Amino acid sequence: MSETLPPMTDPAQDCLTAPIHTTGAIQPHGYLVSCGLVDERIRHVSANIAELLGLEPAEVLGLEMTHFLEDDMLLQVRDAVAAAAPDDDTAQRVGVGNVGALMMPCDISAHAGQGLLHIEFEPRSTRQDTRAPTRVAQRMVSRLGSDAVGAEFFQHVAAEVHQLTGYDRVMVYRFRADDTGEVVAEVAAEGMQPYLGLRYPASDIPPPARRLYLRNRVRVIPDARYEPVSIVPATGPGGEPVDLSQHVLRSVSPVHLEYLRNMGVAASMSISLISEGRLWGLIACHHREARRLSASARSAADLFGMFVSVRIAAREQELAMERFEATQHLRDAVVMRLFTAGDFDAALLAELDDLRQVLDGDGAGLAINGHWDVVGRAPAGADPAGLVAWANAEERGGVAMSDVASDWNAPALQAPGLAGVLAINLGSPQDWVFLFRVEQVEEVDWAGDPHEGRVATDDGVRLAPRRSFATWRELVQGRSREWTAADRSGAERLQRMLREQRRRSRAAHNADPAESPFRTQYLRDQKLRLDGLAQLLDGLGHLDTTATAGIGLRIEELEAELRRLMLDPQGETATAEASTSEGGHHR
Repeated sequence: MSETLPPMTDPAQDCLTAPIHTTGAIQPHGYLVSCGLVDERIRHVSANIAELLGLEPAEVLGLEMTHFLEDDMLLQVRDAVAAAAPDDDTAQRVGVGNVGALMMPCDISAHAGQGLLHIEFEPRSTRQDTRAPTRVAQRMVSRLGSDAVGAEFFQHVAAEVHQLTGYDRVMVYRFRADDTGEVVAEVAAEGMQPYLGLRYPASDIPPPARRLYLRNRVRVIPDARYEPVSIVPATGPGGEPVDLSQHVLRSVSPVHLEYLRNMGVAASMSISLISEGRLWGLIACHHREARRLSASARSAADLFGMFVSVRIAAREQELAMERFEATQHLRDAVVMRLFTAGDFDAALLAELDDLRQVLDGDGAGLAINGHWDVVGRAPAGADPAGLVAWANAEERGGVAMSDVASDWNAPALQAPGLAGVLAINLGSPQDWVFLFRVEQVEEVDWAGDPHEGRVATDDGVRLAPRRSFATWRELVQGRSREWTAADRSGAERLQRMLREQRRRSRAAHNADPAESPFRTQYLRDQKLRLDGLAQLLDGLGHLDTTATAGIGLRIEELEAELRRLMLDPQGETATAEASTSEGGHHR
């Protein structure tokens, strides 16, 4: 399906993390010239450059680009690179120009990187699409209409790309939470094996390839049988390889080419679908014969892919908001009850079942103060120590989660049938809320044996291209329904609320009564009252002895009350609270 890795030369290096952007070669349907950004002297060329410029690599190196490009075209190259956003090093389509001694008409792309200006030339065929890419993409978008993002929408997406490109097969391929992929829509020519609904293992598109798909939104291989063309020289002055991440012509790994041939694919194209900076999936295109796609058609495909990405991201945001609103009331009610509770930990236990519902768990557990309590579908074991240790090792942002039972479900927990867990930390390593989800057993139809992609060799385990893509059915167990990005976001918000409220509750419970926040206000109130009494006494000189004696008794009672409060801070707190409440009532 996608680019994988070349054979490893270092047995200690994991084939799933090795770089694939420094292949040192390009595909042979074009030419590369890299020059200095400032002096524009040529530093690197592709080994086939003589076909374009009429000079061998050694004769070209060190010359200025003005020897080979007209001033107006070189100005367009500079402008295209300068117009790119500061953080966007994507190859920019410059236009069409006649290049070299033979004035060969070429599509020209350029970008800056490693202090170099990289210019790529692709000879144009005699039959070229003259339609403006933006107009083509606009018509494709308009035909999608306002369909909701779902199965029908993706089927229309595949149909539009099929009509644009003419490839034998166009698929919409979605990444799942576990990095496996699934074909959710497909348009295929007659006689082609259908892949709709099939699952692909995560190793088919390893992490380095996924990172490149984020940077290169459109990737094309016109002929999977090609022989790569090396770059001369292959390294820079410091011995560093040339970074080909953003090169339109970058050669792909031999393993990927064999992978395509094993599928019966001679030409391919991929369009990245990106949501919130994450690779959501791909529009993957296959053809049984070698096939060139014009630069303008690729530009239209890129624009269309960006629109589809926007629609996907918007739908994901809608779903997240719907989920947020559906649980917001319940969560707020739980938090409010906890806020007003005198004993936070006891109140949290009472709210455990409602917390389970907030994040759609099938059960919940509370490990707090050395105690273990559960509700719903939860582990039956009395000791959660292993679960707590797992949570502390895996937590990020106060939250840890997994939908794979083998990650956390040890026999000691006595939790058969449970596969998903989401852990929320309460502010200390031993105190956690756990939410559980039950196992979901499903039959998965894989495109070939998913375990075939990695093979054992004499010096380690390496990635190898799968040879069979016949449907391979497997009963998948030990997994729950997946925790989503929205689940994590909601759990992180809840974690911050619970941790802060628990901290405040403990601070209030452990506070020294003599330092009660009511004390200062209470004493201030009493002083104001005494000052007022002193002013009143100045005006009571006309009273007889009996009345004066009554006033004296009341003052003595007030003095006694003040002394008692000084000796009994608890009494002061209660009285102060009553006084503050009464004052608020009168105001």
